[in-house]
Amino acid sequence: MMPAYDKVKIARKVSRPTALDYIEHIFEGFIELHGDRGYHDDKAVVGGIAFLGDIPVTVIGIQKGKNMEENIACNFGQPHPEGYRKALRLMKQAEKFGRPVINFINTSGAYCGIGAEERGQGEAIARNLLEMATLKVPMISVIIGEGGSGGALALAFTDRVWMLENSVYCVLSPEGFASILWKDAKRAAEAADLMKITAEDLLELGVIEKVIKEASGGCQNDFGFTANLLKGKLELEIPALMQKPLDELLNERYERFRKFGEFTE
Repeated sequence: MMPAYDKVKIARKVSRPTALDYIEHIFEGFIELHGDRGYHDDKAVVGGIAFLGDIPVTVIGIQKGKNMEENIACNFGQPHPEGYRKALRLMKQAEKFGRPVINFINTSGAYCGIGAEERGQGEAIARNLLEMATLKVPMISVIIGEGGSGGALALAFTDRVWMLENSVYCVLSPEGFASILWKDAKRAAEAADLMKITAEDLLELGVIEKVIKEASGGCQNDFGFTANLLKGKLELEIPALMQKPLDELLNERYERFRKFGEFTE
């Protein structure tokens, strides 16, 4: 089995396919929608409406760039509060029109700059969690790279959470963990093993429901293989979730996240 920190390195590769790559490959007729209707259009969060086969859906993704110019434009995939508010606006719109929601997550965490804090970063994340808990449409989140802290969880309070084989999902970076626990960021590889942040670890713990296979060395080596596999699984899972009675869907979502309290009891 590949060491956890090796998967962290793959998840962070700048050549790794982005949220928009998956959106453009998997869906048809994507129309991007912009802005939070309050402050700004955060380019770290992209979203809009599209078709999964013949099913209209809302798709949202945390976007990273493939070069320095793109990364500066999207703040290296670290959303501001207006990014999360844009995502919530799109999710509430999806609820109004009965569209399932599919989220693609790839972020080291929410942006923690002064401006973001002044505009209510913590409140924006908390508001997403509160609203998503009772959103009356099926939702699936897919972690395609890094899934860091509350910045990832703000789009992952969904009925199903899936991970690509070489993605990671964690409360903070291995470097941050090592710095806090041992005062030595150089022990990040050791920290990654302890943290149980890989797709295989989290599937075993019941934190996620599915692992999507990648080509050897990462999905950047054969994007079509992973994207087509993911598309097929979405085409099966979304109709299945749509057939569930609303009360059952919401109760299962509640129970899914309520059970995690057992880890700390």
